Amino acid sequence: MTVMNVRRLIPTAAVAGAVTLGLTALSACSSSDAAGGGSDGRLDVVASFYPMQFLAEEIGGTHVSVTTLTKPGAEPHDLELSPRQVGSLSDADYILFLKGVQPAVDDAVEQAGVEDTVDAADLTTLEKHGSEVGHDHGHEEEGEEHGGGEEAGLDPHIWLDPVKYAEVAEGVGKSLEKADPDHAADYRKNTDALVTELNALNTAYETGLKNSATKTFVTTHSAFGYLAERYGLTQEGIAGLDPEAEPSPARIDEIHHVAEESGATTVFFEKLASDRTAKTLAKDLGLKTAVLDPLEGITGKSAGADYLEVMKSNLTALQKALGAK
Repeated sequence: MTVMNVRRLIPTAAVAGAVTLGLTALSACSSSDAAGGGSDGRLDVVASFYPMQFLAEEIGGTHVSVTTLTKPGAEPHDLELSPRQVGSLSDADYILFLKGVQPAVDDAVEQAGVEDTVDAADLTTLEKHGSEVGHDHGHEEEGEEHGGGEEAGLDPHIWLDPVKYAEVAEGVGKSLEKADPDHAADYRKNTDALVTELNALNTAYETGLKNSATKTFVTTHSAFGYLAERYGLTQEGIAGLDPEAEPSPARIDEIHHVAEESGATTVFFEKLASDRTAKTLAKDLGLKTAVLDPLEGITGKSAGADYLEVMKSNLTALQKALGAK
């Protein structure tokens, strides 16, 4: 994530050590071992975490073998790479990641030097999002630069806006066509099909959230800035972009005021992080709790089998919380 506590950042020296070990270990890993394919003629694709994996699988179809660096159920921002995973990056034919979400991945990708490496953040426009009341609560101060000297504090959660995710899908499709021109027609067909589904999802959100009793929702993880902006909602994050950060007493007071003024009914939390803060705040305010999934990973407990299904579940949860008519 663009913002996180210092305690959660992986030391540069540790990352560099893992990279060195991984590169040394390459001689002991075949390409099929390291990147999950290669011997069958398919393109070896390494994706950083679930939103990138979903794009690679949907667009790549039968022509790719996709490996993800983040196991289902793992909190992606805390990811530490094993030497074997670092080796898989250097062996890959194609890497798809999102800079600013996983510091360990960002460093290892740079070291891997794979020609067909795609940063999803370059395929759309990133914006700054933080808590809607008061200050950004450390967002700018703790934010990391996103490549090319761009402004610190950019929100990487582009996949939670179906329109931006569709833009990324288009870019991924074009990059796969370039990386594997023999199957360009199939990549284009698959991209078009996925973009059609994402456009339909966008329409469902527009229609489903158009008329509601309130436009404000409270969440422990401020991952939904793009979604809120797209559909005219206001996200009130308890503790900013870091899902594990503890809110300040001042921020808790702000949330109390906002909830009363806006008529918010629900405090949302996510399954990959603790729900303690959400439950405490909800009890204090007499509000309900519910899950709003930032879709950073799919597990057996997810409210759907893939991105599209979970996004539809998120829409249902928002409609209920906002009193959509």
